[in-house]
Amino acid sequence: MMTLTTLKHLLAAGVLAATLSPAMADAPADHPAIKRPYKLVPSADLVYSIKAKQRGISLSGESVSNWRVGEGKYSLLAETKAALFGKILEQRSEGTVDDYGLAPAQFVEKRFRKDAFTTTFKRDSKTIVFGEGDESYPLKGGEQDRNSAVWQLASVARAAPEKFVPGSEWAFFVAGAHDAEPWVFKVVKQETVATGEGLVEAVHLVKAPPPDKKGQQVDLWLAPSLEWYPVKVTFADADGGDYVEQTLQKIVRK
Repeated sequence: MMTLTTLKHLLAAGVLAATLSPAMADAPADHPAIKRPYKLVPSADLVYSIKAKQRGISLSGESVSNWRVGEGKYSLLAETKAALFGKILEQRSEGTVDDYGLAPAQFVEKRFRKDAFTTTFKRDSKTIVFGEGDESYPLKGGEQDRNSAVWQLASVARAAPEKFVPGSEWAFFVAGAHDAEPWVFKVVKQETVATGEGLVEAVHLVKAPPPDKKGQQVDLWLAPSLEWYPVKVTFADADGGDYVEQTLQKIVRK
C-alpha cells in the first residue's frame, strides 16, 4: 500500500518524458543517445492542479513550473505544494543547449523534510555524478534529468510532429537522485483533455514499468495546439487504486 512518502516520490518524478524515435525504428538501447532535430518550447509559467488518492484518502495541491530558455541556456524551477503540508517538493534544472537539445549541467531536488540532493552533468569529463553514492555514468549525448526530460521531448516533437504517431516509441537516458536509466514512452492516441485553458486535443503517451521491475505507470499528455506543453500527467501504482494526477490550469507566456 502506498504512503505519503510514496506520494512525494511520485511527485518527485514530476515531469517525465523520453526522446523521440520513429515507430519500429531506433529501438531503445541501454543508454540511448540519438541526435534529432528540435525546436525549443517557448518560455512560460505553467500552473497545475494536483489530485491524489492514498489509502482511500483524497489529497490536493498545486504545482508551478517556471520554464525559461534563451541565449543558448535554459532553466526550469518546479515547486509542488500540498494542502496541509505546504511545499513538499522543489526541483531545479539548468544548463545549456547543444546539438542534441537541452544539455543539463545540474539537477537539484529538495523533498519535504529532507536534505536536497544534486546530480551533476560534468561536460569536461563526460560523466554524470551524484551527490549521494559513488555511481557514475558516461555522457554520450542527449542525457536528461527528471525535470528537463519532458521539455526535451516537447522540443523534439515541435520539430517533427508528423513522427508522433500511435505506436511510435520515444526513449532517452534519465538521471535521478542516485542513478540513471533509459525510459521509454509509447504514443497511444490523440485525446481530448479538460484543462483550465479549456478542452484541448493532446497526444497521449504511456510509460509502463519494465517487465522485470516494480514501479508506477506514467501517462503523459502533450498538446500540439499549446506548443506541445504537457497538459496532464498521471502516476498510477501497479497495485491499483492509488494515483497522482497533475492537470494544467493556466499558462503565462514569457
